[in-house]
This record gives sequence, structure tokens and C-alpha cells, in this order.
Amino acid sequence: MARTISHSVYCWGEAYEAGNKIVGGKGWNLGRLNRNGFRIPSGIVLATHAYQTFIRQNQLQDFIQNISVKIDASNIGERNSENGLAEVRQKIVDGLFPVHFAEALFESLENLGILNKSLAVRSSASAEDSLVASFAGIHSSYLNVNGKESIVEAVKNCYASLWTPAAVAYRRKMNINDNDVLQAVVIMEMVKAEAAGVAFTCDPLTGRTDTMVINANYGLGEAVVGGLVEPDEYKLTFETFLPKVVGKKIGLKRGQSVLDSNQGVKFIPLTEDFKSSQVLNNENIFKLALLVQRVYEALGEGERHQDIEWVFNGQEFMIVQARPVTLLTRYTYPELKDQPDIWSNANIKDALPMVLSTLSQRTIRVTTTAILTSAFKASGYPILPGLKLVRFYRGRGYFNLSLIQREYFDAWGLTPSEVNKSLGGYQPEIDLGSRNRRYTPKKILYLIRGVLAVRKSVSKADKTFQEVRSITQAWLKNDLKAFSNEQIISLFEEMGQYSYNYYLTDGLLNFSAGSSFSMLCGTLNKHFPGKGMALANALMLGQGKITSAEQGYRLMQLADSAKKDPVTYGYFREKPFDPLAWESKLQENSAFKKSFREFLDEFGHRAVYEGDIRNPHWKEDPSYLLKIIADLMDSPEYQEIRDKQKERNKQAWREINQTLSFVNRKVVKWMVDQAVKGSEKREMGKSELVRLRSPYRSVLLELGQRLVDARILNEQTDVFQCTFTELISILREDWEGKELRTIVEDRIEQQKLWAAMEAPDIIIDDAPQVSPSQVSISLDGNLVGVGIGAAAGKASGIARLIKHPSEGQRLKVGDVLVAPTTDPGWTPLFIKASAIIVESGGYLSHGAIVAREYGIPAVINVPNAMSKLKDGMLVLVDGDEGKILVL
Repeated sequence: MARTISHSVYCWGEAYEAGNKIVGGKGWNLGRLNRNGFRIPSGIVLATHAYQTFIRQNQLQDFIQNISVKIDASNIGERNSENGLAEVRQKIVDGLFPVHFAEALFESLENLGILNKSLAVRSSASAEDSLVASFAGIHSSYLNVNGKESIVEAVKNCYASLWTPAAVAYRRKMNINDNDVLQAVVIMEMVKAEAAGVAFTCDPLTGRTDTMVINANYGLGEAVVGGLVEPDEYKLTFETFLPKVVGKKIGLKRGQSVLDSNQGVKFIPLTEDFKSSQVLNNENIFKLALLVQRVYEALGEGERHQDIEWVFNGQEFMIVQARPVTLLTRYTYPELKDQPDIWSNANIKDALPMVLSTLSQRTIRVTTTAILTSAFKASGYPILPGLKLVRFYRGRGYFNLSLIQREYFDAWGLTPSEVNKSLGGYQPEIDLGSRNRRYTPKKILYLIRGVLAVRKSVSKADKTFQEVRSITQAWLKNDLKAFSNEQIISLFEEMGQYSYNYYLTDGLLNFSAGSSFSMLCGTLNKHFPGKGMALANALMLGQGKITSAEQGYRLMQLADSAKKDPVTYGYFREKPFDPLAWESKLQENSAFKKSFREFLDEFGHRAVYEGDIRNPHWKEDPSYLLKIIADLMDSPEYQEIRDKQKERNKQAWREINQTLSFVNRKVVKWMVDQAVKGSEKREMGKSELVRLRSPYRSVLLELGQRLVDARILNEQTDVFQCTFTELISILREDWEGKELRTIVEDRIEQQKLWAAMEAPDIIIDDAPQVSPSQVSISLDGNLVGVGIGAAAGKASGIARLIKHPSEGQRLKVGDVLVAPTTDPGWTPLFIKASAIIVESGGYLSHGAIVAREYGIPAVINVPNAMSKLKDGMLVLVDGDEGKILVL
């Protein structure tokens, strides 16, 4: 890396550290590209304070200020304004360039070996290429600049371009003060261009964010950027891990821009063969798409779309500019165009409340989008393709609630308030406008189709689950160490395509659970007003085989087994207890050891917060489970709990039998069976979805070790902070990856900062909203209505605030578990609790389903419970009414 000669001349590495106020938007983004391992031309940045010094030494400050204050949006096109600006530009061009800046500039270029080469001299204003203002095409750039005198003249012309009518008009339109825009200048080597063009990581015309658009022409990119030709257009998507061409239009390219013999560029015609030929072959389109996606993930963090200029020299691609897309057509349904996007973490927060690893953000986006759209696709409802349903803010996931509310109502007549209730949380509702008819013949048709598709999926679910287990087992048997890079890429794509198809099935199983439970609650509410959900909870109590609850039952049985064997019991009572010593300390003929291995064979693919692929599965590290078993040895016997469930279930049926007619009893019985089956399939569907992540994790850990051996990564697990595109680019040898260690370190530091920040529950467009404070708990015993009664019954106990399952040993048998979220990894803790209070979740969340199965009173969707309740309080939890008493 070249070092700085003057405090006003920065190499790329220093430009990154300096920031856009010093090196301008273009210069800073080039510094960021360099830091993230992209090939960019050699070059430097002349900083903004060089411009300030130039203006000051030529005594132009007052003159420019006097002209500037007289120009506003109303007179920008008048002759006096244009003449004044022309005089400013002329004085800048005629000004004396400070000798020490010129010497430092030439010395830096000489050190890079490019002083005597053709150069590009490009404006890099301090406010351009930002999130709010691109200044695209506003300030001047000069290509094929040769010689010291020409370099200085080009720099001064870049300075002068701050004061064109177009530049001043843009600042007035964007409400940017003239004094806030200072000119830095990028000076970089011209790249020999066989082809060049622009790429957008979205479709700027339609607004679709799932489509990448690449424009290409022969020669320099000037012909494409300047609109001189109709370039080739290639459209691609990333449904799984690899780019796929979904559209290709070969432009009628009448010419190309090339270097002139002395200075600048010229436009020359193309021969007839080249005019209609494809500029980039398919392999190079694929290669460029991976590169462009990497820019989106590195500079835009997978959220802020990028406008990129690229050059192809016949062997490799280079990026010469990247900036955020600042104006994108709103792609949504017509009735939502005048309404803001409501982003909510309800439901998603229940399973993934934390800052996710970089790799998991991509998988969660794909998984969630497939699950949310599956039922609509199956019912034939015409959803707009390519809608953005998931985003990340400070590393945490959010749903586009506006789209979900609109589609559920338009397809099936579910109101926004009903959607909110099923998801959990306290969210705004969209305005349905004139489309407020709940049921229409079309909606009924979609609903019938959806129900049929769901029933078909449920009927085939067990076969699907078995297929998942078989193919997962086959993938895990692969000798990954013997796999070539090409074989690993193929395996990634094979697993990705299979998983995507499974996500669609899992979405239908989710829909089955929700619709059957809602139908049961609705029917019971008609006969028992206000008691529908409580009765439904009791009728489903202990019924079926809910896999997330089954793992808890099995842990109870393991605890019972451990108590009966003196050796095993002694191991669990050792102080300090070492959970990882179970293999060596327990005898091979131990009944507990045999049963625990069987447990790991069946449930070992699961984990705490298993949605993040970086978290080790229980089979890799069973410490959490063994600590739970140690605690459960002091809890009630398994059969005692099952007997209580049966008794409460019988009481609920007695109430049904005493009140309803024979026919209605049969209807309720059928609905209970459907709701139980729906819950079974939903929870098993999630379990098998997680199982599919096991081979991914194995492949990623193998790849992580290879990258450690190659000295590209520090730790094997750093692989989870890479993107799939980065990993595939290294595997394909498109990128050496030597900067990946720095990239990962930057991401880890950023995630630590995000983790320390509070995440809003709601974001309106891009504005975080203050979380609703709907919990007002008093210490004098007042009753507080706080949330949704997710599991029937009442129980009291000491409130124990548990932030993470790893703190589970603090929860004693009989305590009330108070938690921020409850993914399936939390559910073993439920067994110790007398009742449960959860900040997030809806009545179909995993925590709610498992609490109903265990018969533990639960109130969920309680905002701020972790901050309002105090550890050690005595509380009463009323799961029938969704209320909490502080005793």
C-alpha cells in the first residue's frame, strides 16, 4: 500500500479511515471497496481541504459566497445566476494551484507507478454517493488524462464543477447547504477496457429488489453511462446461493467509447458483427453477478442497494465506482403505495431476538420469504413476485407487516387485527381502503384451494419428514475432506434447492396449525363467550406428540432414570458438575447413557436459538441438556405431570359434554383433533427444517477449517460471519480472499455494537418507533391485563427473569419463568416452571404450543415484562384471562 506523502493526499487504505467528509463519497467508497478485497484501479484521493486551501489562497471565498447567497430554486435558470456561476467557474479554472499540493500529488502517483499513464480524474464531493444524495452525473470527471499539467487542469475543472447551474440546482432541490459540499478529487489509473458498464443490485425501473440488472457494452463505460448506446441487459436473481439469469436482452450497440490518441475519449462505430453480439459470455455474466452481489453485501450490508460501474479487461473485472441507490420506484400493491411500510419483529423475535450472524441473515431471508408465500402460491392467489418481505435492522430480522396484512385480507379475508393477534406484538394496521369486503367469491375460492393444498401437505407430511431425514443422513455421510471446491459448490446448490422446496412445504404446515387452532377457538367462543381460547388450550392439553414438548418429556424420563442409578446419580451431584464428562464417567452398560445417546440421535440436531447456524447443535455440545437433567432430578416425576394433564383435559371435556349437543360435541372433537394434528405437524416441520441445517453446518465448518489452514480466517467458526457469495467466490478462485480476515473482524465488532443497542419492535419505513409500554405493573397487588392467555390455568410463584437459556440453572422448580422470547431451545426449561410470562409471541408461537402441551399456565405478548417485573417478585399468572397479579 502506498503511504501518504501529504496530509491532503490519501491512498485507498487511508481513504477508508478518513471518511467521506475528507475524501468525498466516491473516494470513501473506493476505500471501502479496497478494504473489502475488491479489485480497483491504482490511485489516490486529493482531500477536501486541498480544495478549501485552493479557494482560500486564490481569495475566492467572499466572491463565491456573494454569488451563492443570491441563487435559490426560483432564479437558478435566470441569466444573471448563470452568468455569476460561469464567472465563479472561470476564476477557479484560472486560479493558481498550490505548488506543495501538486508536488505531493505527483510524488504519490509516481510511487504508485502511474504518473506517466493514462488517468481518470473524477470529482468526489463530500456529500455525493451517500444514502440520501447521489449527485449522479452532476460533477465532472475526466478520462484519459496524461501529463502533470493536464492533471492539475483536470483537478481545477473538478473544483469548478461544484458551481455549474446543475450542481447548484441539485443542492437547492435536496436542501443541501453549499458550504456542506466540498470537493475531493479521485485520481486513478485508466483500465484497458474490453467491455464495461453499470450494474444495479435491484431493478431501478420496476423497483424489484430481488432482481439484479447488468448493462454492458464494448469499450469504456462512458457510452453506457452517457446513454450513447443501447447496451446489453442481463437480469439475474439469487433464489438460493448462485445467480440465475432470468432475462437477457442483446442491445443494438451502434458504437463504443475508446481512449483518444492524446487526451479524453472518443466514440467510434462498431462493426455489424459486434453490434448485435452478446458482450459478456454466460460464464462472465455469472462471475460479474457474484462480484456485484459481494459489493451489495459488503458496502450495502445486504440492505442498501448499490449502483456500480465495472470494467472488464479481457481477463478480470474491476470495480471503478459504487454508490447507494438513492431513488428506487416503490414496488408494492397499488393500495399500499400511499401508505408507509410497517416492519415488525413480532413472531420473528420469538425465535430470533438476537443479532444474527452474517451467514444466517441470508438463510433467514430466504427461509422466511418461502414460508410466508407458500400458502398463497398453493391457493393460486396472485401475489406480486419479488416483494421484499424481510429486512434486517441492526442485525435483527423484521417482517413487512404491511404486505402480510394486505395479502392475508385480500386472499382469505383475515383482518389486520386478526393477523396481528396471530403474530403477537402490538402493531399498527394498514388502511384497507375500498378493498374492505371481508369475503368475496374469489376469496372463498382461494381459501378452498388453500385448505385443499394444506390438507394434502399434512397428509404427506410424515413421508416428507422421513425423506428429509434420509437425505440429511446421506449428506452428513459425505467425506467432506475429500471434496474438491467444485464439489462443495455443487453440494451447496443441491442442498439449497432441496431446502427451498421444503420451506414451501413447511409454510403450508404453519398455515395448517394456525387455521385449525383459530377455527377451534372461534367455534368455542360462540358457545362459551370469552372462554374460547382457554377451553381450546385445555382440550388440547397433553394430546398428540408435539416434538418440541416431547424432548422435554424425554428429559424428564432421563432425570427419573438418573435418580434410579447410584453411579449416574452421583455423577450429576458432583461439585462442580462437569457436563462434558458424561461419556467418560458413566459406564457403557448404564441405562441412562444408552437412553441419552438415543435422545441425541433423535433430537441432537436442535439447539438453543437454532435459527442462527453458528449456534452448536446439542449433539455437538450437550452441556445445556445435561444441566437441565441435573435440575429436573428435583422436580416432580414424569408420570405425576402426565396425570395432572389428563385430569385437566377431562374437566374441559366434562364442560363441553354438559353444555353442547351431540352434534356440536362431535364437531368440537373433530376440530380438536385437527388442531392437535396441525400443532404436531407444525412443530415437527420446524424440527425437520432445523435438521436440514445440520449438513450446511458440517460443510461450513469444513470450509472454515480450510480457510484457517490457508491463513484466510483466524478461527474455524469465523466462517459464519462470511457471506455465501464470498465463500463461493473463494471456492471458484474468483477471489483470493486475503482481506476476508479483516472483513470478518469488522463484522464482529459491528455486531457487538448492535447487540448493545436496543432494537425497536416497529419500524415505519426507515424510522424506528418507540416500543409500546403497555405493561404497568404495580407493587400493591393490583390486577394487570397484560397479554394473550396462551395456555390455560392459574399458578403463582417467584418470578425468575431469564434472559437466555444458558441462565436456566437460576430457574428453580416452581418458579415463574419470565423470558424475552422462547424458541424451541427454551422449552426444556418449561418443565421446571409453574407458569410462564413471555414478552413476545402469538398464540401459535412455539412457546405457546409447548406450554399448552405441558399444561403450564402461560401469558405471552407482554411488552417490557423483563424490565417492569423484578426478579424475586411473587406473581400469579392467569392463563385463562391473559392476566398477571403481582402479589
